[in-house]
Amino acid sequence: MRARRAALVAAVLLLAAFAVVVAVTTPWDVLPERVADPSAGLPAEQVSRAEAFAAALRPASLASLLLGLLVAAVLGLTRLGARLVRAVAAPLGGGWFWQVLLGVLALAVVGRVATLPLSVYGEVVRHRYGLSTRSWGLFARDVVVNLLIDTALTALAVVALVWLARRAARAWWAFAAVGAAALVVVGSFLWPVVIEPAFNSFEPLPVGELRTDLLALAEENGTPVQDVLVSDASRRTTALNAYVSGFGSTRRIVVYDTVLDRLSDEEIESIAAHELGHVAADDVLTGTLLGALGAAGGVALLGWLLTSPALLRRSGADGPGDPRVVPLLLLLVAVGTLVATPVQNLVSRQIEARADAHALDLTGDPEAFVDMQRLLATTNLSDPDPPTAWHRFFGSHPTTSQRVALAQEWRP
Repeated sequence: MRARRAALVAAVLLLAAFAVVVAVTTPWDVLPERVADPSAGLPAEQVSRAEAFAAALRPASLASLLLGLLVAAVLGLTRLGARLVRAVAAPLGGGWFWQVLLGVLALAVVGRVATLPLSVYGEVVRHRYGLSTRSWGLFARDVVVNLLIDTALTALAVVALVWLARRAARAWWAFAAVGAAALVVVGSFLWPVVIEPAFNSFEPLPVGELRTDLLALAEENGTPVQDVLVSDASRRTTALNAYVSGFGSTRRIVVYDTVLDRLSDEEIESIAAHELGHVAADDVLTGTLLGALGAAGGVALLGWLLTSPALLRRSGADGPGDPRVVPLLLLLVAVGTLVATPVQNLVSRQIEARADAHALDLTGDPEAFVDMQRLLATTNLSDPDPPTAWHRFFGSHPTTSQRVALAQEWRP
């Protein structure tokens, strides 16, 4: 009981530190207090089309989220999940390692199969509205690659956690918390060079005025980049986007190839300036710190929950070192992720607004910014003024109407 209490205390302290960093580093006063034009100046027919697209997609997205959680709950809070973990490892001798490794894979496949019809429906809707250009073969490939990457990373973490619990029954959660924080840091550095190439190809932007201007913009921002790359995003979507990824020698501006066809150079520079605003404010480093604190706090909380007699009894596991605990562990992670989502998005919206303000300061061109936001909303079929509850829970960026209002209020 003393070790369980220590895990709870550590979780409270780590999550309190997370809250302090959020409170101190988040810009809370950037977004305009009121929006005069909820339509963001978009034509009525465009607003109607965006609202129709959202109305077709939101129920499926919410149903997929709830169905995935329901499947995880059924497997994690009954003996069914424990039996599945044992069954898939039986042909290989049933050792704890194979139970964990194959158990994670089996549980991931069950969850993905359960929600796959809703994903297919979502893809049909995106095709219907012209947002998706993926062939069904490429869609299937993306589903499989996503599943394999997510499962491999999850299996690696869960195998390490169960191994620690078997080796250090009282302090496993402390070692696992340190490991989780370290994985977040390493993942932030490896993502642009390991994960991104699994889904897209990148080519240098040809030498010309736009490339020169983007490199100069990064220099003026005080955050020089190593390259400007073009992503072959049009294989999957008609959406417009650009971003900055990497650190130091791997930092680069990435522009969707769809952007080059649709936006003027000034509008592309406005997008790049927004992304450079994240770099100037060290948003990735702050996000990595928050991710590390959140991961460590979450694992410490798992150290408390996975020793709960009531939860262990329902799952059919003897403790955190028992492979049969895997379904319960994955359920708790899913619930924790869901609870953290509105907090994460609240912070994200404020940070994105600060990057918008930085873009306006860096380019001094609010007209190009507004034109770019309206074109993004039109092409991406963004609802300029979504329902408040939906936006607060799922919205990671300010609404188009908020971003346009911010630019209209901006002064040099």
